[in-house]
Amino acid sequence: MPGQRLPGSELQGGDNLGGGVQPDNGLGVGLSPREAAALLLDKIRQGNGYARGKKRRFGRSASATKVATLVLSAASTVILGLQNLNAWAGLALACVALVTLLGAVEPFFNWRSRWVLMEEAQYRFQRLADDLEYLVASTAADELTFDQLDEIFSRYQAIWGDLSRTWLEHRRVSATLEM
Repeated sequence: MPGQRLPGSELQGGDNLGGGVQPDNGLGVGLSPREAAALLLDKIRQGNGYARGKKRRFGRSASATKVATLVLSAASTVILGLQNLNAWAGLALACVALVTLLGAVEPFFNWRSRWVLMEEAQYRFQRLADDLEYLVASTAADELTFDQLDEIFSRYQAIWGDLSRTWLEHRRVSATLEM
């Protein structure tokens, strides 16, 4: 969370140089399993926030492109039906040109598939956070182990790995469509 310091995040000498990980800050060194769980939960929540923001952006972009394409297609069809007016025919031609442009832009940016990708990532991050919160809540403080946290952390890394791999696959598909 902004402005909140995580356990072990203090820099030597008490200086905070922008919140980045410094080689000598001891982040993660000597943390108890509970402190490590809190740190991991924060990272999971940050990943979830990232996916949520991207999902919203891609959803808006995909929807706007689809709506604009539909409106322009319908408008150009109706306007072309009014062939007695030259100004209307010119406007219809412009609408058809814009539909063609939007039809080319949507596959390039692939907003819809990226939107769905972020929806899935957000679900997986939320599920992981729930599992970690349950693990911490249902395990006595002296019984929580790093082995239990390693499984959660492995799943966290798998989410980011899958997200990155899928993102690159989508970009490769877009790149082949452009050629």
